[in-house]
Amino acid sequence: MTGRLKLTGQLLALACVAGLLALLVWKLTHQEHAPRVGAVAPGFTLQRLGGPGTVSLSSYRGRPVVLNFWASWCNPCKGEAVVLQRDWTRYRSRGVVFLGVDYHDLAPDARRFIGAHELTFPMLEDGSGQVTGRYGIHQVPETYVLSRQGRVVAHLAGPITAPGFAADFRDALAKAAA
Repeated sequence: MTGRLKLTGQLLALACVAGLLALLVWKLTHQEHAPRVGAVAPGFTLQRLGGPGTVSLSSYRGRPVVLNFWASWCNPCKGEAVVLQRDWTRYRSRGVVFLGVDYHDLAPDARRFIGAHELTFPMLEDGSGQVTGRYGIHQVPETYVLSRQGRVVAHLAGPITAPGFAADFRDALAKAAA
């Protein structure tokens, strides 16, 4: 009887391992990837964070867009918030739109973050994670700069305040705003 019980346990463990392996393979084959530079950015419509109405990315076609994915619990996001607000103030007169997309956050925490950093550009709530998934976001902060035609000019997977990204961000902004 013990041999049979041991065999049953081993078969059950093997079935669990096979199930986990199948889940991993499925996840890897169905995982969304970040849109590449030159590709058309995935469209979306999201609820404004702490305000009425929705915002649709397609409504900004014809204008360059900076799309920043952030979260209130993200330390690098806190540092880059000041830079994003400063650049929003500087570039909005040239028609550049800045949009912030909150990533895996609680709405009250996100609203406190916006207030604490005095962010005035539109902030959007991706509670379902569908938009962040379509952009392949796995960490924050991540920033996309989009051309007037809605194509990806730059994808910066890290804080725009980092030395390696700061110049790339300014170059992408200038290119998108041209």
